[in-house]
Amino acid sequence: MSPVSWIILIVIAAVIVAAVVFLVAKNYRKVGPNEVLIISGGKQKTVTEPDGTTRMVGYRMRIGGGTFVKPFIESAQVLPIEILTVNIKTSDVLTNSGIGISCEGQAQIKVGSEEWLIRRAAEQFLGKGAEGMKDISRQVIEGYMRGLIGSMSVEEVYQKREEFSNRLKEGCKTDFQRMGLEVVSFALKDITDEQGYIEALGKPRIAKVKADASVAQAEADKDATIKAAIARKEGDIAKYQAETEIAAANQEYEIKRAEFLSNVNQKKAKADIAYDLERHRQNQEMKREELATRLVEKESGIKVEEAEIKRKELELEATVKKLAEADKYRMQIEAEAQNFKITQEAKASAESIRLQGEAEAESMRKRADAYKEFNEAATYKMFIDILPELARSVSEPLSKVEKIIMVGDGAGGASKLTGQVANIMAQLPDVVESLSGVDMKKMLKKIRKESEKEEK
Repeated sequence: MSPVSWIILIVIAAVIVAAVVFLVAKNYRKVGPNEVLIISGGKQKTVTEPDGTTRMVGYRMRIGGGTFVKPFIESAQVLPIEILTVNIKTSDVLTNSGIGISCEGQAQIKVGSEEWLIRRAAEQFLGKGAEGMKDISRQVIEGYMRGLIGSMSVEEVYQKREEFSNRLKEGCKTDFQRMGLEVVSFALKDITDEQGYIEALGKPRIAKVKADASVAQAEADKDATIKAAIARKEGDIAKYQAETEIAAANQEYEIKRAEFLSNVNQKKAKADIAYDLERHRQNQEMKREELATRLVEKESGIKVEEAEIKRKELELEATVKKLAEADKYRMQIEAEAQNFKITQEAKASAESIRLQGEAEAESMRKRADAYKEFNEAATYKMFIDILPELARSVSEPLSKVEKIIMVGDGAGGASKLTGQVANIMAQLPDVVESLSGVDMKKMLKKIRKESEKEEK
């Protein structure tokens, strides 16, 4: 199949899908919670009435929400189930006493909540809408209002409005149920008549109320006059009593004032004397404080001078004594370092001599092979000849030292140094014996014995 054919097939499939989506979206109907969607044209189903009977209907209902309406098969209509206000007015209706009155009322109606009431309302008002329900409900309520007014007197209608409303709702309940409706509430708003009967009913009461009001006003005026006179009398008496009390109070005030001034003057005199005494005492106290302050200043000066003397002593100790101790410690460290240096150089020289001796011993062994015919005395002589050279090599490093600092006692330091040199020289016979196999100690003893024999 060519690419063009594939493109055509894809386009056709897309158009079909779009058409299906559009058809589904168009036929999915939604209603609010105050509406009922009536879908007719589908399969019939059996419903049960309140009396137990059953019948077949060709529609289904959806209270709020949404549902899919089959295209070309079903149709949908909306039935409102919200509360509707109905205003009713009856003109010149005769009561049971023959008096014609006009009444205005207001009722609140709605489709019943039960399913069988919704079915009845749908069967009777679907297509008429809310206005159709309000118009028919107005006619039914108006008829019941006329009948109820004719069974009551004007006074009963006027005074017993709540009873009137309850009887009206109960009377039209059955008729409204047949239509699938219910009266939620009813209120009688106004009652009038053209003969002035209702107005006349109020005139005696009004006159009585007015007369009672006049009497009450007169009694109130009388009581007010009496009370005003009594109040004026009591006011005058109170005024005289108040003036008398004021005069007595003024007299008592003057007496108290004189006593008070006398006491004040006495206390003032005492206060002046006490003030002079206190001032003199405070002057004496200030002088004592000045003397104490001067004494404290002198003592503080003495302490400052003592602290300065102590500071100078510490400064002297830090600059002289401590410096001397530091120099002593430094010289001791330098002496120990110099001693360690000499010792290490001596050990190094001994090691050098040992290595040189090893080399010379090897040479001597070779000479011994060449001088096998030499006698023992010649051999001893050869070793004795090289001893001065060994001693010179050991003492040569000491000859290069310019200055030797001895730490501790002078004599002890010198003996320690000569002792170390003597120890190094004492180790030479052992070094020669380890290198050449010749026991120099034995050789020296033998030479000494031969010398002693020759002397004898």
